[in-house]
Amino acid sequence: MALWTLHGDGSLKPGEVVRPGERLSWGRTAGLGAQHVVAMFGATFVFPVLMGLNPQLAIMMSGVATLLFLAVVKGQVPSYLGSSASFVGVATAIYGMGGTASDLTGALFVTGVTLALSGVVIHLAGAGVIHAVLPPAVTGAVVMLIGFNLAPVVANVYWPQDQWVALAVMLVVVLLNVGVRGFISRIAIFLALIIGYVLSFILDKTIGQITSFSPAAGEVTTHFRVDWAAVHEASWFGLPPASDAAAGIVGWHLPTFNAAAIIVAVPVVIALIAENAGHVKAVAEMTGDNLDPMMGRAIAADGLGSMLATGVGAGPTTTYAENIGVMAATRVYSTAAYVVAALVAIGFGFSPKIGAIISATPGGVLGGITVVLYGMIGLLGAKIWKENQVDFGNPINLVPVGAGLIIGIGNISLHLGDLEIGGIAFGTIVVIAFYHLARFIAPRHLRDEAGGTNLILDTPHMYEADGPDPAEDAKRP
Repeated sequence: MALWTLHGDGSLKPGEVVRPGERLSWGRTAGLGAQHVVAMFGATFVFPVLMGLNPQLAIMMSGVATLLFLAVVKGQVPSYLGSSASFVGVATAIYGMGGTASDLTGALFVTGVTLALSGVVIHLAGAGVIHAVLPPAVTGAVVMLIGFNLAPVVANVYWPQDQWVALAVMLVVVLLNVGVRGFISRIAIFLALIIGYVLSFILDKTIGQITSFSPAAGEVTTHFRVDWAAVHEASWFGLPPASDAAAGIVGWHLPTFNAAAIIVAVPVVIALIAENAGHVKAVAEMTGDNLDPMMGRAIAADGLGSMLATGVGAGPTTTYAENIGVMAATRVYSTAAYVVAALVAIGFGFSPKIGAIISATPGGVLGGITVVLYGMIGLLGAKIWKENQVDFGNPINLVPVGAGLIIGIGNISLHLGDLEIGGIAFGTIVVIAFYHLARFIAPRHLRDEAGGTNLILDTPHMYEADGPDPAEDAKRP
């Protein structure tokens, strides 16, 4: 039996919808697959660069992880798995602790294991367990502190390299995102990267070298914005390079496991669970299918994909909103298009030249992209609050979330002997632990007003399996 049934005569007529188990003609399916590659391409290359990992390896493993994902969800959840933005701050924190690329991928591998196990639990217990343990007040806060914790990276690393190019690229991102409609707006970051890259090259040829901070030298130097020395040496075809610390090459490598790095990385699982659940819900709304039974499978598949990718030295993967946007625009939900996209991505992974070109992206270009991107990540947390009508007039929500955000944004650390728990990890722990503690000790009326239904016990009182006790509530302040 064919994996996909042909939709009608293989063409798409006005008003028609192509289901996940259907496909158009292979020519049209290939075109749609190429469009999905364009949608995910920019972020899937940019994020590894920001994490100090190899972009060629990342694009190859994104294709492999996507094929694995589609197999685990039995082709019922059309999604592409690309590099995750959620771990950029984690990478910065781990490098700031003196960690290496292998320490980073080791920590991210453990995070993938945790995500996969969480998916198994959700599959067995039901999707409602997500909302019981991680209500909107908590998930919004975690997403927000992950984004805003990155502000010093822009201010201290990328922006100082070329402030005027950074400003121009930031303007391009804003104009394309807001001023242009349709598909162009969905690949604004990728287009801004290209425009900024070309602008930097032109400035090198017209104005000449720039005197600014150089991350490679660790100090202010005079240098060209675009350095293609590694590009000229790279071949057009071949496997991603192996890591070589002496030569400054980060490529494929085996992960190493550092306890301090793992503690920093694992809390980001919360953001990934919320992100994955939101994507599955979005796909379900578009297709009209009930995908709640697939929720656990999708999250577990994401974790397995991350394990596979980080196991060879690439970054972790996650489902991509960009590609969901493409489906919304085309109304073609065929998983065949995603298989094509995955195979194309794997093909790109066999070109060291492409990886070297992306790795040579000027710091000023990354500064303009990240100043918008990190802010957008942070504000996604506010979007979660707004859509779920989180009440910050209630101290159950206000106090723990406020404390956790200050810890995360201020990058406050907790020192336990030789172990240091950084801003993202410490802030996440505070938000989750203190939220549930506050809910446990709060009087009944505050718990009711704060929301948060216990979907496991099917009662609004998460911490009272036998129901509320008015007499006890009366004793509470």
